[in-house]
Amino acid sequence: MELAQGDLRLLETDIAQRLLHSTIPARLAYVATDGTPRVMSTWFVWTGGELVMATYVHCPPLGITRPAARLRALRANPDVAVTIDTEPQPPEVLLLRGRVSITEVDGMVPEQAQAARRFLGEEGGAGYVAQAEHPDTRMARIALRPTWAGVVDFRDRLPGIMSG
Repeated sequence: MELAQGDLRLLETDIAQRLLHSTIPARLAYVATDGTPRVMSTWFVWTGGELVMATYVHCPPLGITRPAARLRALRANPDVAVTIDTEPQPPEVLLLRGRVSITEVDGMVPEQAQAARRFLGEEGGAGYVAQAEHPDTRMARIALRPTWAGVVDFRDRLPGIMSG
């Protein structure tokens, strides 16, 4: 039985799992406070139930003195879409939709440290984490618990308009 686009069980497919554990950045789409659409490339960690992304609120060693603008936008309108997709043709694409929740934490969001090791390697990740260490570092944990999932691979699962 083929799962319909939107079915959260698509998150368990080989394509989705491969993309959720890849080193391909997620692309987070949201609406800015001025009402215009935005897309932000971001590291992420899939926990099995949430796609966790993080951003700095304050980090003196990195010169960050104010929260990322997307935090205000996401608090005002937490509805988002995310894509994780491959570059080689034909691409494999994971699409997610839902609402994010935001939790601020002192220090580094644990999933951000995990993402740093995955995206930068053990040594690079450790260096990244060490560079951000400071008593005044504060981060925001942005968690998407998907309410809709889609998979497109352009071989077996085409976008609706192309599948006839």
